[in-house]
Amino acid sequence: MTNPPAPASTAAHEPALRILRRLLGGMERPPALRLGNQQEHALEDESGFTLILRDPSVLRRLVLSRDPVLLADAYIRGVIDIEGDLYSALGLKDHLEAVSLSWRDKAALLRDALMLRAPECDGATAGATIASRISRRFSHRHSRQTDRAAISFHYDVSNAFYGLWLDEQRVYSCAYFETPEDTLDEAQRNKLDHICRKLRLRPGERLLDIGCGWGALTCWAARAYGVHAHGITLSERQLEYARARICAEGLQDRVTVELRDYRDLPGEAIYDKVSSVGMFEHVGLANLPTYYGIVQRLLRPGGLFLNHGITHDQEGWKKTAATRFINRYVFPDGELDCVSNIQLGMERAGFEIHDVEGLRAHYALTLRHWVKRLEARREDALQEVDEATYRVWRLYMAACARAFEDGGTGVLRIPANVTAESGERDRVARSGPAQDWIVG
Repeated sequence: MTNPPAPASTAAHEPALRILRRLLGGMERPPALRLGNQQEHALEDESGFTLILRDPSVLRRLVLSRDPVLLADAYIRGVIDIEGDLYSALGLKDHLEAVSLSWRDKAALLRDALMLRAPECDGATAGATIASRISRRFSHRHSRQTDRAAISFHYDVSNAFYGLWLDEQRVYSCAYFETPEDTLDEAQRNKLDHICRKLRLRPGERLLDIGCGWGALTCWAARAYGVHAHGITLSERQLEYARARICAEGLQDRVTVELRDYRDLPGEAIYDKVSSVGMFEHVGLANLPTYYGIVQRLLRPGGLFLNHGITHDQEGWKKTAATRFINRYVFPDGELDCVSNIQLGMERAGFEIHDVEGLRAHYALTLRHWVKRLEARREDALQEVDEATYRVWRLYMAACARAFEDGGTGVLRIPANVTAESGERDRVARSGPAQDWIVG
């Protein structure tokens, strides 16, 4: 008497399990596996997380392409899920990129992959999420139109969504932890004050904040340091929130914000200080000389520029799994460079570097706070965005936390002053503002 054929779902699980065992068997603390609603399969006695595979067919494309971005795409669509420590699960990318298999194992993987049915839709566009559609419209040209679309894509998600997990000041950049025990609210207040001290703001000075976000720095600087602050953004949602905030805090006579591209800022020698926090990542590497030139034009002789942004440990913006994920799902036109190139570009534009402050550990801790707060408000978040968007933000912030912890990504704060011309340079040297600006 012959055994009845196994159900189709069970039959698909067998080659899928073989694939996963071959790919993940050498991983330190590999995950427990669950296919569909079946029982868990342990690869080792102790697992850091459980990998849930709702559709084994995703493994077919993963084996054929060896592209870790497909894992992220499958997670965003809910085809793959994680129970347990998400940070441990992020180690899958590095493991898959480094795994080495014999030709026999490769042949066996290919055989098992071909036994799985082909996915019903392309993994790069499945789910028809806005993230997977928009990535095809960007090519790092950084025109005014594409820059505005890229900023809108990331920042115009929902003001309420960001408010769920950002601090009370609504600062969407690296906090400054005086101690690891600081709350996120305390650390972001520290950060705003630290920036103002680095800028050596004085009452009555004019401050320009390029990429002003929801208005936290402009309002803080006006309220606590008595400056007249002007902010620009390309996000209509941020502009709407910042203007309401300015009115609520009674700062209409000292703070203004507008929707404007930095390339369209008029005038010369208008501002005493210029801040750029989390902005140059959006400018594009080819456009940085133009960006610095515009900042220099707008600053008064001897004026101070604080350039704060994310860097990484490689020159240029090369195509990798990490950069493709960021550009597809998070920042469509974002580009990073190493800090030495950022400094060199500023010096070539005529800035004198005062100091370079590394904040990598601060950003890793900031991101862990954001992830924890987002996870705690998941149900509220899903009232503002869809499940795929929630998963994108959770995955990208957790992955960034690991990148900052591992040292592949950094964040630098660089204050510098405009190099004055001839006689003006002598006057500035005699008055000593450069020395006055040096702060710890």
